[in-house]
Amino acid sequence: MISRNRRLRTNDSIRSLVRETILTTNDLVLPMFVMEGNNKKEAISSMPGVFRQSLDLTVQTVKENYKLGIRAVNLYMKVSDNLKDNTGKEAWNANGLMQNTIRAIKDAVPEVIVMPDVALDPYSVYGHDGIIKNGKIDNDSTVDALVRMGISHAEAGADILAPSDMMDGRVIAMRKGLEENGFSDVGILSYAAKYASAFYGPFRSALDSAPVDDQEIPADKKTYQMDFHNSREAVDEVLKDVEEGADIIMIKPGMPYLDIVSKIRKLITQPIAVYQVSGEYAMLKAAVQNGWLDNDKVLIESLTSIKRAGADMIFTYAAPEAAKLLNK
Repeated sequence: MISRNRRLRTNDSIRSLVRETILTTNDLVLPMFVMEGNNKKEAISSMPGVFRQSLDLTVQTVKENYKLGIRAVNLYMKVSDNLKDNTGKEAWNANGLMQNTIRAIKDAVPEVIVMPDVALDPYSVYGHDGIIKNGKIDNDSTVDALVRMGISHAEAGADILAPSDMMDGRVIAMRKGLEENGFSDVGILSYAAKYASAFYGPFRSALDSAPVDDQEIPADKKTYQMDFHNSREAVDEVLKDVEEGADIIMIKPGMPYLDIVSKIRKLITQPIAVYQVSGEYAMLKAAVQNGWLDNDKVLIESLTSIKRAGADMIFTYAAPEAAKLLNK
């Protein structure tokens, strides 16, 4: 034989030399759950190693992870029940938990990129990403609320807004709102292809943001999140958001949707973010705890597979442990 592929697999040095995909700490974004109070830390049982933390501990964690090379965080708030309603008005409270968290992080570590989640579900008494009218999620009034929410995040110092709601037209509305209010440098990371997935369960328990069981309103998010049977629809969603001014495109979940990532990578030049969601994380950790998988090996392999499919950045709850492994 003239051609023998095994020649380039002979040892680690040659394998490293011809390696096509390299995972680094620069690829990692850490999602964080923030709660009210001081010096408070609550474990999330379905997500080993992940916690809800008060603002002071959140800032401390951001500092520690920045030293590991994690330069971006994605923020979610655990909102008190007494602040929830059907308008989401707490979401744009200038002194709300999200706004105070953004300011505190930027004051403590200005170099960290802060990406707050823009969606109403943590603030909704119904657990939906939008405002309910006549038993349905009303797209346009929700978009108006999201714009107010996004502008309040920008005023607090956010670097990139991350709308995860999947309402139609919210990217162009948010871009227009930012421009009109003097925030032309604030970016938009659009959850363009976010699927109605069963892999979100642990996340919703972490924020107490699952849709309520009410016969008069939708029991799930399938009227606005994407049908997991579809891929051409994802192309349509992504191209529309790019046209509306999205700076970065998100595809969510991660590993079960790598075919979507690969397809979109061939169509756009904008950066692609992929979210290794709570269910993916929980499955890996459960298998590790049962002794079925090697934690370090499967973690790096799973994250590398996401990057190999075409991701430029990966949102993962395992960012700190992945960073420690990569730094070795």
